[in-house]
Amino acid sequence: MPTVFRQDGFRFFFYSNEGDLREPVHIHVLKGSAEAKFWVGNEIALARSRGFDARELRRIMNTITENRILIENRWHEHFGK
Repeated sequence: MPTVFRQDGFRFFFYSNEGDLREPVHIHVLKGSAEAKFWVGNEIALARSRGFDARELRRIMNTITENRILIENRWHEHFGK
């Protein structure tokens, strides 16, 4: 599970077995027992969430938006796509 970055106690990462061509670029976010998955592209979209409240999800979405290029670059470096 390569970690892309950490910020304010949140871990932003990929699962190494997710480089399936059928799934677009996405990032997982973990803090404590809460986890979420976001699609990353021209628009950032929540795929699923467990344990985060709406305020945390907005905060995470803003962080992903600010780091979108880094996330996409790391995805392509890691999965070779």
